Amino acid sequence: MIDLTAEIITSGTEILLGELVDTNTAYIARKLRDLGINVYFHTTVGDNVARLRAAIEIALSRANLVIITGGLGPTVDDVTREAVAAAVGQPLVFWPELMEQIAARFRRLGRPMPENNRRQAFIPAGATPIPNPVGTAPAFRVAKDGAIIIALPGVPSEMEYLMENAVLPYLRSLGGGGVIVSRVLHTAGIGESQIDALLGELLSGSNPTVSLAAHPGQTDVRITAKAATREEALALIDPVEHEIRRRLAGHVYGADGQRLGAVVSALCRKLGCRLAIVESYTAGLLAQELSESGRELIVHHEIVSVEKTGEPDNTAVQRAQRLQAERGAGAALVSLSPDCSQAAPEELITATIVASLGRKELVDSLRFNGHPALFQQWLLNHSLFLLWRLLADVAPEA
Repeated sequence: MIDLTAEIITSGTEILLGELVDTNTAYIARKLRDLGINVYFHTTVGDNVARLRAAIEIALSRANLVIITGGLGPTVDDVTREAVAAAVGQPLVFWPELMEQIAARFRRLGRPMPENNRRQAFIPAGATPIPNPVGTAPAFRVAKDGAIIIALPGVPSEMEYLMENAVLPYLRSLGGGGVIVSRVLHTAGIGESQIDALLGELLSGSNPTVSLAAHPGQTDVRITAKAATREEALALIDPVEHEIRRRLAGHVYGADGQRLGAVVSALCRKLGCRLAIVESYTAGLLAQELSESGRELIVHHEIVSVEKTGEPDNTAVQRAQRLQAERGAGAALVSLSPDCSQAAPEELITATIVASLGRKELVDSLRFNGHPALFQQWLLNHSLFLLWRLLADVAPEA
């Protein structure tokens, strides 16, 4: 049984220049996570033999599994074969079998094979070829002082095919690893720094680990555990999740794939109430988020214009109360902010939000000082949060 620690290397100058988005690394990382293989580093290197060799050698100093994508094509800037050979101290060797596989693919396509495709039949001495039936770039794996290097094509469809059909079965055959399981708790109405202070020592655990990721108007708390089985990993996560929910009571609205709008819609159904919505700067996004899982719950929707000075809280409260009475809505959400699309980044922006249910109201003034482009998402999430808090207070068991 081998306890594997991995590093993923992406080769491609086009990625460094921002001309191509690297999706391969994310895909491979998820697959390795599911096998219980820790990934501690991602590296991107341009099409340069010396720099790629150096990156491989650095990776070998801190990982015993290195997976490289890209640089296996037929052109002179495809240098992964040369870089791996140099890193493991072996010459490149021509494989007639690989040459025949490449030539056979061109024959099937009815096209002549360019001479430069012959380069793809060379792999480091001692390497094990990984045939590529969906492309012309053979992959390979090679050992170096107990570590494993796997070189895969950069074309995502080819890489994914070889991962599923060759690499993952091989890694499973090595045993060990177990599984890595994560649960993400979604919070709103509380800042990342506040969460950091409240969770304290929980953020220093080794298994499970707890980490934070801030987004406009909400923060995710990720709990990750490694164990022999998924059930054992979940058993490690559960008590930590319970403690996090206790410390962040009133702010954790869901987990994993749950969206705040869907959680609010579910609460409305549980309470048997329908919604009236008035919004300004969110320009319909509030209604859209809620209608994705509860269109039938919305009995009134209105987009209004607000003057630069905004509307006082009592005006918004009166509007919410009137809507409940006139539209027969059980709950009303009024989110009002002046148009800040031309605001300067240092300008303070204030919005008024009212969530009303019967005679109970939650009123908040969202004060925002940051890039105006982010304010709309902040206002959207904070408005939904206020409505969620109001509904959850009435149905606390939810």
